[in-house]
Amino acid sequence: MSKEIVLSGIRPTGNLHLGNYYGALSKFVRIQNDYDCNFFIADLHALTTNPDPTQLHASVKTILAEYLAAGIDPDKATIFVQSDVPEIAEMYLLLNMHVGIGELMRTTAFKDKARKALGITATDENDEQIEREIIGNETNKRVNAGLLTYPTLMAVDILIQKATKVPVGKDQLQHLELTRRFARRFNSFYGVDFFPEPYDFDFGGAPVKVPGLDGSGKMGKSEGNCIYLIDEPKVLRKKVMRAVTDEGPQTPNSPMSEPIANLFSLLELTSTPEVVKHFREAYADCSIRYGDLKKQLAEDILAVTTPIRDRINDILGNEDYMRKVLAQGAEKARERASKTLADVREIMGIRKF
Repeated sequence: MSKEIVLSGIRPTGNLHLGNYYGALSKFVRIQNDYDCNFFIADLHALTTNPDPTQLHASVKTILAEYLAAGIDPDKATIFVQSDVPEIAEMYLLLNMHVGIGELMRTTAFKDKARKALGITATDENDEQIEREIIGNETNKRVNAGLLTYPTLMAVDILIQKATKVPVGKDQLQHLELTRRFARRFNSFYGVDFFPEPYDFDFGGAPVKVPGLDGSGKMGKSEGNCIYLIDEPKVLRKKVMRAVTDEGPQTPNSPMSEPIANLFSLLELTSTPEVVKHFREAYADCSIRYGDLKKQLAEDILAVTTPIRDRINDILGNEDYMRKVLAQGAEKARERASKTLADVREIMGIRKF
């Protein structure tokens, strides 16, 4: 019996952080024995923001090393770089022939990114202003076509591998729904039962929310509130000690403010139950010292990240190994992608004489 196909990608826009580890990487490691897992580095997606070429190449290497250091096994899962599978680019072109500009422009992610790029206030009334700015100004290159067609490329990533389980965050759920729509549209237009419909992969249990150090929201690169897997001990300790707190509980059993609840969330992820219990009791009876809490938290996070950081540095120092992993992954990814693309070309009438 064949295994269900799982696919997930990450853009190479910087180092992976604690949120990536607990929210995704550790789960990928857990499932790689039971599913046909495909994990890729989405360098083509990264081009929508016009990154520096040298930095893009370096980021691809870093993400690969972090995937491997976190425990993803290239002999169990397929690890590849998106651009190493040229079939993706061709199918991206072909699928775009069945995608409407209007439905792409209505996606929440596109409107949010376009507003940000154009400096437009985020209100529904300004949707028409976005369109006027984009269409009416021929020299405006801040919103490129790649950003608009991002959902098509994401759909191709999934459909070309015939993946049915795709772990995504809330911000990507709309794109995953578009992928299902595109699959149904293709199947219906050509009268075939070709593309399976993919769904969000539920790992089971409550979703893991890894908060940032700035007192609100989740950990994220753009928020600047991250603990990176590659952070040196001195850097990591300094970040944790600077985490936002409050004046402390004034009465026994006071409710926690968001910044303090966030610190306890991090503590629960990385510390022992005994440590968590100790600090919860100290908070409840107003004897807690946030400095002690932060020092303990920093050391417990380091216990998680230090072995990973050491492996990252070892892997980055072995480029022959990294090239071997990517060559192996590209070969495996292209095997299925080339078959899917050949079938798509046949279905669409693009045939050789």
